[in-house]
Amino acid sequence: MENIKTILGKFDFKGDLVSCKEFGSGHINKTYIAKYDENGTEQCYVVQRVNGNVFKNIDELMENVFAVTSYLREVIKQNGGDPDRETLHYIKTKDGAKYYRGDGNSCYRAYVFVKDSISYDFADTEELFGASGIAFGKFQRMLGGFDSGKLYVTIPNFHNTIWRYENEFLPALQLDVKNRAKNCEAEIEFINSRKNEMGKLEALAASGEIPLRVTHNDTKLNNVMFDKNTNECVCVIDLDTVMPGIALFDFADAIRFGASTAAEDEADLSKVSLNLDYFEAYAKGFLSEAGDTLNECEKANLAFASKLITLELGMRFLTDYLSGDVYFKTDYKEHNLVRAKNQLALAKDMESKMSEMNSIILNCRQ
Repeated sequence: MENIKTILGKFDFKGDLVSCKEFGSGHINKTYIAKYDENGTEQCYVVQRVNGNVFKNIDELMENVFAVTSYLREVIKQNGGDPDRETLHYIKTKDGAKYYRGDGNSCYRAYVFVKDSISYDFADTEELFGASGIAFGKFQRMLGGFDSGKLYVTIPNFHNTIWRYENEFLPALQLDVKNRAKNCEAEIEFINSRKNEMGKLEALAASGEIPLRVTHNDTKLNNVMFDKNTNECVCVIDLDTVMPGIALFDFADAIRFGASTAAEDEADLSKVSLNLDYFEAYAKGFLSEAGDTLNECEKANLAFASKLITLELGMRFLTDYLSGDVYFKTDYKEHNLVRAKNQLALAKDMESKMSEMNSIILNCRQ
């Protein structure tokens, strides 16, 4: 692998290099923070080595990233905002490329570090979780005029639940390569009994009732940067999975992860449920920004989408368990089964609270 200073020299950074060190704890991309001195002013850049084994088409990924951030920068400027804080500012290489291809399968890209910002892995208050809803709602609102058809689909069928059921889950169940189906009969039945609702959102999209929009597809709390002084949301980061999709899933995945009362691999299912206060805080934040962008059909299905994506992930965990743990990283033999049980328990709890969830959404829309 090339020396990091050699990599830094490929980009059009301003000033003199002061320091460079590894940053963050991501499992996919390796990240560095490079500090430069530009006429007495410190400027920091984020440099990432993109995992070419995970992201097969870097060209399409970076085309999407540049298209979306360039559009956002213009919208932010028009609204009198600061584009260097409210969206990512990617830096091209000295020869004008969107990334630098190094030795082997390594690719590097860079962007300006968002000044005076922090991130959180978990929301310990409703207010913080609600603020992340504001961030992702604003992301959706600002991209409301962007033609998602201009973006590449970098992960086909990513949230196509019925496709995952028919093309991944059922084949894995039929093959049962590790003879594990006998260990999860209740979970298999739970999934099979909900087959008829798995294609609901895809059908609404196909009929035009739900439009395809620009979707983030990784709406965890730690993908929002907050102002370190005011704790207000500044911008959304980690745009590697930006592509055309159903916006409801961005809302739903944030709820699945952030409004659960337990971690997604908690084995004690009595601890797993949906926190309705957190659900309401996020819904208020999200709809306060995106409410005028989404149509009535989208808003009416936000609660259902939250359950559907939770069911989908539970099914994906169970698919991997049946397949011999070939996709998700596991820490012990039954890890994927524990995860599957956890997510299906959360989906079941959402079913029991669906009327309350819909009422909350309705109140937030008014």
